[in-house]
Amino acid sequence: MSKTLFLPGASGSASFWKPVAARAELNGVFFAWPGLGVEPPQQGIAGVDDLIALVASEITEPVDIVAQSMGGLIAIKLALSLPHLVKRLVLAATSGGVPVADLGGSDWRPDYFAAFPGAASWIADPVSDLSDEIRAIEAPTLLLWGDADPISPLAVGQRLSALLPSSRLCIFTGADHDLAQTHADAVAVEVKRHLSVDSQDRWRPKQIA
Repeated sequence: MSKTLFLPGASGSASFWKPVAARAELNGVFFAWPGLGVEPPQQGIAGVDDLIALVASEITEPVDIVAQSMGGLIAIKLALSLPHLVKRLVLAATSGGVPVADLGGSDWRPDYFAAFPGAASWIADPVSDLSDEIRAIEAPTLLLWGDADPISPLAVGQRLSALLPSSRLCIFTGADHDLAQTHADAVAVEVKRHLSVDSQDRWRPKQIA
């Protein structure tokens, strides 16, 4: 099995994916984002591009990437820039580089900065629309979505599923933006299954109660 990289969202915590990883019996590299959430800042980290470079420095051989929310944007950009090294993707409740506001997503920034007043302001910078580029990603991709997520609503997952040539959308009933923690057991089953399959086939959407 390839080395797995676990990328959190804007909370920045390396612990975010650990419950899922433990249940799925996966080892790997758990990233924290300097300057985000309650993580201390780090010299040289002043934007998402620097986080992409931070993760890229760990990619010296084919890897799988498991990512949530903002981490999914980083995963998408790595899959685009290192297509020969990003083997498989798991993306949970992410924008992934598509226009979330156009698809009904709420503005997460006020609540985020209320919860993390010391977080770096660059986390709120606009994100480019990567819709056209995403079509080029060939890595088999598992999309994990809650149907009660106001930040990245189901329409976003459906848009990504339509754009990605080899994808499978798993929908968790009643789950919101933190489904990887609130539904860790079910998420772990899907993640383990996906990372143990080498097929390039496109899967059908799946509803998970």
